[in-house]
Amino acid sequence: MSTVTFGTAAGYGEKLHAALGYSGAVRVGDRVEISGQAGVDDDLVVPDSLEDEIVSAFDNVERTLATVGATWKDVIHVNSYHKVAPGADAIGDDHNRIMAEQFRRRLDGRAPIWTETGVTVLGLAGMRVEIRVTAVVGSGSGN
Repeated sequence: MSTVTFGTAAGYGEKLHAALGYSGAVRVGDRVEISGQAGVDDDLVVPDSLEDEIVSAFDNVERTLATVGATWKDVIHVNSYHKVAPGADAIGDDHNRIMAEQFRRRLDGRAPIWTETGVTVLGLAGMRVEIRVTAVVGSGSGN
């Protein structure tokens, strides 16, 4: 039987755990799933700039993965949720450009599968992006 380990990032993760009762990550054997990560600081404040928010979301994914022994290099699947105006027909190029820059910066050539979804609301007021991932610990050594 596999061991199940839950993780919660210090700061923002602890606040959300206390307020809403969920963990940020779960590891079952070598497989890791994380909840959607917002681009917020430890006080749950969303940055003004979209780029800062997306970079912060990537940072928070990294922090959350670390709570259960994983890194971005172990990521095999990314789901991202992007706030769009009601009736919009696409997610903006600005979102895609910043996401792609962060993938290149953090994944060292690895190309996980990615599903990008446009939504009209997210968990906190002012949020424009949320990122959740699946990882397999140790798989990052082979791209």
